[in-house]
Amino acid sequence: MRSFAAVETGRIHCTPGLIVLVLVFRSQVLVYADESHTHVTESGPVVIRLQLGSESVKIGDLIHLAITVEAENQVEVLMPEFGEALDRFSIVDFVPRETIDGAGKTILEQRYRLRPTSSGTHTIPPILVEYVDRRPGQRVAPEGLDAFEVLTDAIPFEVTSVLPADADHVLRAPLGRLPLVTPGASSWFPWILSGFLLLILGGFAVYRSKHWRRVARRRSAYEIARSRLDQLLESGSSTPRDMEKFYVFLSAIVRQYLEDRFELRAPDLTTEEFLLSVVDAPDLSGDHQQLLQSFLNHADLVKFARILPSTEDVERSIESAVRFLDETRDNAPLLSVNEDLHADESLHESPAKGTAP
Repeated sequence: MRSFAAVETGRIHCTPGLIVLVLVFRSQVLVYADESHTHVTESGPVVIRLQLGSESVKIGDLIHLAITVEAENQVEVLMPEFGEALDRFSIVDFVPRETIDGAGKTILEQRYRLRPTSSGTHTIPPILVEYVDRRPGQRVAPEGLDAFEVLTDAIPFEVTSVLPADADHVLRAPLGRLPLVTPGASSWFPWILSGFLLLILGGFAVYRSKHWRRVARRRSAYEIARSRLDQLLESGSSTPRDMEKFYVFLSAIVRQYLEDRFELRAPDLTTEEFLLSVVDAPDLSGDHQQLLQSFLNHADLVKFARILPSTEDVERSIESAVRFLDETRDNAPLLSVNEDLHADESLHESPAKGTAP
């Protein structure tokens, strides 16, 4: 077993069975432990441990590398950037972590899972760690530098091939050259028949796909309501009779959206019944409830009291409807709609007299 350790400059201690080698380079102390494949670098209040999962792997296996830095209290450490000096490997995974132990020391850790791209001898290059010593009475950084720099030693490891050592690496054809065979006329018939059947099936699939996309697709409750509102606004309303129908359709759009979006039976209730039912609705905020109350009450005045609204009243009602739709569009459920017949029937048929549009 081979083990190296280092202590402070000028003090070397040997024990039986242990060979001690002191390497002094900018106050750094290096320790190598072959058993755990851990390489330790010490510099003042900072201890850096590079741990390699295995120093011999097969091509295709992952290499586990851990960079752990232990720093005294009031010592700021700058860890290497992600992938710094490791771009020669394929980085599969990276997990950083920072903790403080019971003695107040800061423990910073970066764990990598690397994949070598070829077999042979590889090296984990030296890793640079910087720190600033803010402890009382200590020098913050070397003169002329922003921080102390600690460079670890390179770690060699071997990536073995999966091929046996005595394998022949020359690629050869397993068989001789095959004779050229000229197909007869009868051998083409199955291919022609198969191609004809595939052509028929492909044409049918294209037809069904276009038909399905044309007939139906899924849209959100917000998209459906906004499309109906846009159709209504494009229809125009000038006469009092048109204005009454306009408010009938406008309120119907909002009520149907309430049923689709919030599962409230708004189209089947009168305005008073509906406003009472939404008091305890968890998905409708107080502002939205007040907005709906003002909007529906004004619509009832136009529809049932025959009050002719001013231009400002109409614009205010449209703005209220648009605002309510836009502010509640998130999480609107998806509904199946018929695109060919999507010219909404509510824009062409008035609700039956006596119902709550």
